[in-house]
Amino acid sequence: MDATSEVYSGSRKLHEEETAEIPETAHQISTDSWFQVGFVLTTGINSAYVLGYSGNVMIPLGWIGGVIGLILATAISLYANALIAKLHEYGGVRHIRYRDLAGFIYGKKAYSLTWGLQYVNLFMINTGFIILAGQALKAAYVLFKDDHAMKLPHFIAISGVVCAIFAIGIPHLSALRIWLGFSTVFSLIYIVIAFVLSLQDGLEAPARSYDIPGTKISRIFTTIGAAASLVFAFNTGMLPEIQATVRKPVVENMMKALYFQFTAGVVPLYAVCFVGYWAYGNKTSSYLLNNVNGPIWVKAMANIAAFLQTVIALHIFASPMYEYLDTKFGIKGSPLKIQNLTFRITVRGGYLAINTLVSALLPFLGDFMSLTGAISTFPLTFILANHMYLVAKKDTLTSAQKLWHWLNVGFFALLAVAALISALRLIAVDSKTYHVFADL
Repeated sequence: MDATSEVYSGSRKLHEEETAEIPETAHQISTDSWFQVGFVLTTGINSAYVLGYSGNVMIPLGWIGGVIGLILATAISLYANALIAKLHEYGGVRHIRYRDLAGFIYGKKAYSLTWGLQYVNLFMINTGFIILAGQALKAAYVLFKDDHAMKLPHFIAISGVVCAIFAIGIPHLSALRIWLGFSTVFSLIYIVIAFVLSLQDGLEAPARSYDIPGTKISRIFTTIGAAASLVFAFNTGMLPEIQATVRKPVVENMMKALYFQFTAGVVPLYAVCFVGYWAYGNKTSSYLLNNVNGPIWVKAMANIAAFLQTVIALHIFASPMYEYLDTKFGIKGSPLKIQNLTFRITVRGGYLAINTLVSALLPFLGDFMSLTGAISTFPLTFILANHMYLVAKKDTLTSAQKLWHWLNVGFFALLAVAALISALRLIAVDSKTYHVFADL
């Protein structure tokens, strides 16, 4: 390409960005730097869910499967997210919601289906976050007073109230700003403490088993469930909503944020996941801080940090629902207006109350990770991403590229069905072991 062509291409690209139609929304658009968006994405990866991967991923897969699985999940997730990011400005429209992009490409039915899948995904993620927050609070409580007077459902209820208060105070995703800094500090606290104490325990512990537990049949199901948990670890299911907040040039800045997420974000995840499994083998808990030995105040600090970070992370995954409701009911202007405050208290409080009730009823954290991956993360992040890119770019793709995307669609569709069966089986097994409002 000669210099004249490059100038023309750059000018055309800038013109397209400036003239791209932006759908109406009550939340802020194009206000955040790629760095801030990168921290939003990293907050999702290094949430307190990271404390469960040693038990929920490594135990079913073992060393070879776990290491290879995490590396593959990282690479595949970056690739799939990049496909979605590149479609953000397509057809002269800026697609600030996942359902908008699907509807633009496929039509009204796909719009509704994608919306349903996404909100099931986000609801279940939020439910898992509230369970995590409750577990962290309970773990801190029993360090000082293990009298069984307070049970997990009580701590889940407290967590739901705190999450609702935070949701009322933060009007939209871009308003997190300084809270992302706090989130990073909280993440480092529990990740570093879990890493150091696990390392210490591993050096002092006798030989432990890394054999994958269970019968041959049960191993097949747990392996598939672990695969669903792997893709859940790196994907939000709401990339267009996050990308909507980034400044222009939108695609370039989003790619920077994604590279930041998949470099700075995955290192702590790998570290705590591998060291936790190495230290405790197939006895690793689904909440790693329940395994570690160390000073009470250190463990309490880690658990409180996990609780606080979870409150912030949940707000990210709840923001598409908040955006939909705020836009539908025309909630604009100052967040401190009585009308706006009343709306957030009523609507967001009600939404999180339902989340909290479900969390207390079914506090099986590993099951949520597997089921969420099966029902919605696979379809949204891998199946739709490849097929939408295939449809949108069909005139520019070679036959080999088209075949590649079709292979991805077929493979992840089969994996999603297998993961759904595995997750439902896991829930059925746990339902026999635990009861509703269980004190795990």
